[in-house]
Amino acid sequence: MIYLDTSVALAQLLAEDCRPPASLWSQALVASRLMEYEVWTRLHARRLADSHGEAARGLIGRVAFLELSPPVLARAREPFPGSVAVRTLDALHLASCDYLRNQGQSIALASYDRRMIAIARAMNISLFDLEDS
Repeated sequence: MIYLDTSVALAQLLAEDCRPPASLWSQALVASRLMEYEVWTRLHARRLADSHGEAARGLIGRVAFLELSPPVLARAREPFPGSVAVRTLDALHLASCDYLRNQGQSIALASYDRRMIAIARAMNISLFDLEDS
């Protein structure tokens, strides 16, 4: 199962220089419900909701969402390993990955966010190779 970080969803929707490989979209995708809100917030901020809304709904519809449940929120309040400072939204995403992993799920994080990747490595969370075509 692939945990889809917002950076990857936005790269796909906004046709950025870094775009995920087609192989990603054939995987089982999961994300925190937070990702849905982050995507819409960015689209609204760039005034792209009308032009990109259908694509966003399609992408979001492919993802199984994990709610911000009490165990996830509790984990986000705890310290994270490594020397990189953890931002609030990253903590919620990483706590979601950790929760799924602790529930016995085989999870790999797909992210372009270097800080999140560094912390995921320190947590021994597997990474999905976004360079793979």
